[in-house]
Amino acid sequence: MYPEIVPAYDSDDTDAGADQNAIGNIPLSTYDLFPHIGYDINGNKIMRPAAGKALDQLLDSIELPKGWTGLVDKNTGKELKLSDEELRIVSMIQRGKVPGGDGAVDKDGENYDPYEPTVEWFTSKTEIMPLSSAPEPKRRFVPSKHEAKRIMKIVRAIREGRIVPNKPKEDLKTKYYDIWADETPARIDKMALPAPKLPPPTHAESYHPPPEYLPTEEEAKHWQETEPEDRERDFLPKAYSALRLVPGYERFVKERFERCLDLYLAPRIRRKKLNIDPNSLLPKLPSPKDLRPFPTTCATIYRGHKGRVRTVGVDPSGIWLATGGDDGTVRIWEILSGREVWRVKIGTGVEGGGEAVNVLKWRPGREGGILAAAAGEDIYLLVPPVFDPETEIQGRELIAAGWGFATILHESNGASKKEPPAKWTNPTDRQSEQGVGAIVTVPMPVKQIAWHRRGDYFVTVSPDGANRSVLIHQLSKHHTQPPFRKSKGLIQAAQFHPFKPHLLVATQRYIRIYDLSAQKQIRTLLPGSRWISSFDIHPGGDNILVGSYDKRLLWHDLDLSSKPYKTMRYHEKAIRAVGYHHGAGMPLFASASDDGTIQVFHGRVVADLMENAVIVPLKVLKGHTVTQGLGVLDVEWHTRECWLFSAGADGTARMWN
Repeated sequence: MYPEIVPAYDSDDTDAGADQNAIGNIPLSTYDLFPHIGYDINGNKIMRPAAGKALDQLLDSIELPKGWTGLVDKNTGKELKLSDEELRIVSMIQRGKVPGGDGAVDKDGENYDPYEPTVEWFTSKTEIMPLSSAPEPKRRFVPSKHEAKRIMKIVRAIREGRIVPNKPKEDLKTKYYDIWADETPARIDKMALPAPKLPPPTHAESYHPPPEYLPTEEEAKHWQETEPEDRERDFLPKAYSALRLVPGYERFVKERFERCLDLYLAPRIRRKKLNIDPNSLLPKLPSPKDLRPFPTTCATIYRGHKGRVRTVGVDPSGIWLATGGDDGTVRIWEILSGREVWRVKIGTGVEGGGEAVNVLKWRPGREGGILAAAAGEDIYLLVPPVFDPETEIQGRELIAAGWGFATILHESNGASKKEPPAKWTNPTDRQSEQGVGAIVTVPMPVKQIAWHRRGDYFVTVSPDGANRSVLIHQLSKHHTQPPFRKSKGLIQAAQFHPFKPHLLVATQRYIRIYDLSAQKQIRTLLPGSRWISSFDIHPGGDNILVGSYDKRLLWHDLDLSSKPYKTMRYHEKAIRAVGYHHGAGMPLFASASDDGTIQVFHGRVVADLMENAVIVPLKVLKGHTVTQGLGVLDVEWHTRECWLFSAGADGTARMWN
């Protein structure tokens, strides 16, 4: 029980007396420089007791009073004296005895037994009834799950190496390293030159020069009047009878300083001219003779179009060549003979103020023989009657199979007020007789067509179509859909990846790659050109060839970087078309320009990621005439042979082999 608190008591925080020092654990030496030694409980100073004189202190040291210890009480500042009981306890401790608690009973500690038996106060009596009669819980007999988790945590840490059992203790001694142990002496560079020595003094610098070196009065006056920069010498020769009479040189410090500047700033190194052959710096490329076959000469000229020939295309069988031009006609030529076998007029022509055939592409695969040609806003799916009847019938059936799906889609979307991105219509009887299977009408003129490798989808590009610049058409269902809600820039071209579900779209300065299955953009290529005109994808799918209107031909390696692997500037004017050879064993590609030339290159790509593509210029093909600032407008490779077909602004198409 705590003592009862007296209400009239001044403070219940301490029981210290009024005269007791209340400085706590502060050493008394802190007050050596003050006249007081602390404060009492009321905050009053406790003055230091008066000290006796030196004689009194000497007498006190000789006659020691009872209980004298020689110590000073830190609380009062007075001498510390021990009582009789305290002196008895100290004396018994010095003698190795145990002081008793009561002086009368056990005064000398003789009757104290340190080995008395222990009194079992709590376990001496056995209780019959337990404190609780509850049965033992099951958890006392089942292994602890918490301990198992802790043990498994430690086991996993040991397996992962975070805890190393029996790890040797690290040496905690300070380690010293000799940083100069492996130091090698500095090598003196053989190319370094020693500092040039000063020239020896002449007769004029002697303390007693010959009379002919001493200046006359007129020469001395002229020297004084001359500017310091124009003087021949920095001093006037003087004669002294003895060396001890020579005074100090006034320009000594300045000359030494200028000498140090010359040594510090002047480079001293022996330069050796390297005799290097400029041809040895060029990369070692294989000779074009070792890279044959590749086209070198013009074999056939296809004439018949009025105006420019804008586009060419070779059918998958490699027998027929399709061309389209400003006269609005699509013509089919036999490749080997150069004979025109079929034509159809799908545009009114540029001369009549109508549309030209801007682009045409054959459907991949030999079944069907379908040709897609664009004139203005209309895309014509043609089945030229140049194949055998079975192929022609198969092609018409492929086109006609989509009308049923188109009807179902039209009925399901009948309530929708949105205008469809494209309109699929049946041709007239006359057009059907001419080989037209279907007509797809889009909002803006089509400038490019690219088929998917399976032949069911094809993509069209209308640069002025805004958010509907790129449209994907499905042949089997006669369905058209725009893949983008908003167009990023002015779109120039688009193509499907050879074997991945990717769509590559080229704007003026960028090429973006989209994943059609995930419906997101996965990459952006930075060709670095001002205006992209066309691009083509390598059959391997990891390299892209880009042509631009600023005369650059760019090779992109998708495994290396988003920037071009190689930039080639061989054309003098804008590049209109580029193309890879998609046949097996033909590592060729070509570029066509407005300068009327076609550049043929060897581009070998290997599967080894450690080896880059080998690009070798092979041949410059010249034959097309530049008309109104336009040269070669399109190029297309043969499906199997190393034959190249070109369309020119001079109204001709040519085959090069």
